[in-house]
Order: sequence, then structure tokens, then C-alpha cells
Amino acid sequence: MSSVDSTAPDPSVISNIPTPPFVRLPDPSQLFAARAARFAALAEIHELSPYLRLLSGLCGIQAAIQDGLPEPATIPSEMLERARLHTMPPLDRGHFAADAAFTATLDRLLSAAAQLDMPAQARAALGNATAADADERARMVGNVLAEAIPVEALAEHIFVAAALQVHFARLAARLDPKSLQPVGDGACPSCGGAPTATVLVNWPRTPGARYCSCSLCGTLWNYVRSKCTLCGSTRKILFQEIEGAGHIKAETCDDCHGYMKVFNHQKDDRLDPVADDVATLGLDLLVRELGFRRGGVNPFLIGY
Repeated sequence: MSSVDSTAPDPSVISNIPTPPFVRLPDPSQLFAARAARFAALAEIHELSPYLRLLSGLCGIQAAIQDGLPEPATIPSEMLERARLHTMPPLDRGHFAADAAFTATLDRLLSAAAQLDMPAQARAALGNATAADADERARMVGNVLAEAIPVEALAEHIFVAAALQVHFARLAARLDPKSLQPVGDGACPSCGGAPTATVLVNWPRTPGARYCSCSLCGTLWNYVRSKCTLCGSTRKILFQEIEGAGHIKAETCDDCHGYMKVFNHQKDDRLDPVADDVATLGLDLLVRELGFRRGGVNPFLIGY
């Protein structure tokens, strides 16, 4: 592993370069299909091939089940205004209650997942999630949204998390991007979710700008490259990388002792924050040996 400093110019703070848009909202119809394709491509040459193929199939289901789903409930205008006034995300994950749209999403996903090729343990977990009553499903939803999943039920929660990703992506896609504002370090301005990773985008007007990718709703939000994504510190930020893989780094912070992965689309625009996060588990293991804790949240890496 090699270490590099964080002195590279940040396009988002250079006056003669256009200011990047603060957010880019997800397109649920494309997000999960593209992720499924990326998992499939990674599985062709990876030591985690069976797991990556399973996740490709699950993401394909996330894409396929959206046709004909009920529309999510509309957020009342007074709630949107209250969120704006108090600098809060408009999608309140803390008070989420399943509506007809989410219930249909979860039911469809669990039913379709039964057709996937998976190991016996995952098959049993899927059966448990499918058989769970409304109260147990609500507990699993609460665990996912609180990022507090019990170790003894990790696999069951992966399926619930996948359904929540679809539902919240559909909710976020309906927001007005101009109404969104920063709500805190490491928090999505749409739903308050933690980032999975960050991306240096290759967009025509603002190449190299950094965006956090929400682990729940898929919103991308702009964040300067000279600050720790997790705590906002601007001191002692270093980037660790595996030799020969400079397009993927781990941003480490000596203040909070956390790290976040950074994927560089200028060097490889195929990188997906969720799929390539799973595929670079080796980088996690090496950075953790240096004493840093993982800051990115990925439901497909629960337990690591």
C-alpha cells in the first residue's frame, strides 16, 4: 500500500471553474440496472465472484420490480418547509412508516429474490424475511435505517435494505434539487443517510469535483476534497492506495480515525460506489490494519 497527500487542486473551490451543482438526484430506473451490470462485470475476474453474481442479480431485481409500483406518498409542503428552515433532510428516515409503495416494493423484491442462485444460509435468511410478520419487518426496517443491524440477523437485513434503497431512491427522485442544502458532514441532504463512498466525477463542466454517494437513496452531493467526509476536519488527511490501483483510494483522517473510499471517474468511469466498494474489500482490510475504522455504509458489506 502507498500513501499520498491531499494537496491536489479541488475544482469546487477554484474561482475560475464553474461551481458544481450541489446535488444530483438519483434516476431509479437507471441506477440499479447500471449497478447490476457493474457487479456482473466485476464478477468475471474476481475472487468474490459468487457473491458479486448474487448481488448483480439482486440489483437487477431492484431495477425490474419498479414497473407498476404504487407511487410513494407525497411529502406535505409544511414538512418540506420545516426541513428547509431547520436545515434537515426532507426525507425523515427517523419517522419512516411503511406505506403501500414500500410494502409492495418489499413483497416484490422478496418474491423475485427466491429465483436467485444463492447459498443455503442466504436462502434461509430470505425465507425468514419473507415469513416475518408486519411487526418484525418494521423492526428490520428500523434497524437498517438506524444503521444498527444485529449480527445474528445480518443476511435477512440485506433484502430489507435493498427494498429500502429502491423506495428511498424513488422518493429522492421527486425532490426539488434547488431546495436541498447541506445538513452536516457525512449526511445526505435528501434523506440524512451516510455515504457509501465518494466519487471524483468526470462531468464536462466540473471534472474532478467530489461527490458523496448516499448509501440509502443514491443522491450525490458535492463535498470539497480537502475535508474529511466523516468529521469535517481539514488536518492530517491522507490517501492510502494499493499499488497499481490509483483510481481507488481510501481517504484517512487522523482526527476521527475514520476512512472513506474515493473512486476516480476521471481514471475509470465504470466505477460504481456500491459495487466497487464490495469489490475492493482488500483495501478495507489493509487500511484497518493501520488503525482506521470504516466510515462508508454499504448494506452489502454488513459485518465488515
